[in-house]
Amino acid sequence: RFEALIDAILAIIITVIVLEIPLASLGSWESLYELRYDFFIYAISFIVCLNFWYYNNNLFNIVNKIDPNVIWTMGITLFVFSLLPYFTIFVGENFYLFFPQFMYGLLFLVTAILSMLIGKFLKETDPGNIALQLALSNHYPLYWTIIIVLIGMVIGYFIFPPAIIICCLISIVGVWFIPKLINVI
Repeated sequence: RFEALIDAILAIIITVIVLEIPLASLGSWESLYELRYDFFIYAISFIVCLNFWYYNNNLFNIVNKIDPNVIWTMGITLFVFSLLPYFTIFVGENFYLFFPQFMYGLLFLVTAILSMLIGKFLKETDPGNIALQLALSNHYPLYWTIIIVLIGMVIGYFIFPPAIIICCLISIVGVWFIPKLINVI
């Protein structure tokens, strides 16, 4: 039932994000082109939601026990993550400003840190679950997420604010490929 709750909340978040995309006012290609940043940030936010769901779905498929620490930390994570629709619109309407990009990146960082904390609590709750212990044996992808987004924040502050959202997207790609690279090395 816990997985179903996570799935339902993510479905609501995606629905809210898509409903917040403004309509093209004139019904022309030009008016659609004016909304390019809204569609771009929507696509990134959708990928963020998909990535979050995929990570948690795979993780909770091997979980046998949860405790209040896991429940409350996931609740806080979902609360933070539920701000994604707001920050998606905030960035879409202020694409080249640092503060909206920074807040989007901060949401990314907080979610990654809370995900590591959830992993810690899950390992403590079920130390006999070998599959879980192995799955959570390293947090390299989450560490790389934090590092890449922090680099994007520095670049965004000094040079180009959209670097933050670009680094958020790069970090998602990294989460998928870094584990494969580590296994090869």
